[in-house]
Amino acid sequence: MLNIKAFPFNPFAMNTYVLWDETREGVIIDAGNYTNEENAQLLDFVTENQINITALLLTHNHIDHILGIKFLSERFHLPIQTHAAADFLFKVAQSSAIAYGITFAGFPEDIAHLSEADNFRFGKTVFQAFYTPGHADGSLCYYFPKDKIVVVGDVLFNGSIGRTDLPTGDFDILEKSIKEKLYTLDDEVIVYPGHGPETTIGFEKKYNPFVAG
Repeated sequence: MLNIKAFPFNPFAMNTYVLWDETREGVIIDAGNYTNEENAQLLDFVTENQINITALLLTHNHIDHILGIKFLSERFHLPIQTHAAADFLFKVAQSSAIAYGITFAGFPEDIAHLSEADNFRFGKTVFQAFYTPGHADGSLCYYFPKDKIVVVGDVLFNGSIGRTDLPTGDFDILEKSIKEKLYTLDDEVIVYPGHGPETTIGFEKKYNPFVAG
């Protein structure tokens, strides 16, 4: 059975997710941890639940999703895994942080690239990545078919969609990503977004005012 815990971190209330199964192996998706208190909260949870973190994954590389990448990579001795098409956002991370009046702690030594073609697993859990640009190039969603869960970053929200007015944002591309990669999933699949509460594929197909199913 897959477990999932959301931590709304940093000034943007960005959801950092910890997922683990009955083997106590798991992954962290997105690194919103920003303050010492948030770092401690995340580590305490992992320690108290005896979770062996085996991968650190990013949905995309906007500043609110990468604030804690250096800390997590160094703490768990793992590379940060992201899509190569999102690397351009690393180049503007410091300037983005300054623009928002926040501090970026920097990059880990080890950054790895992944794609839809890769196979992913931890413990008894097998999952896959969907390439879903439109909000930002390099966006990935992580789908756990057995447990009917998908972690979508800022592609789709409860009653909304990711903004498309930032560099490489494009509404038509985002709509295509949502319709072809997410809305083709079963209606009961639970959607865990980068901000705000979870929703379901069925609910968004029926009620989302931006992209109808």
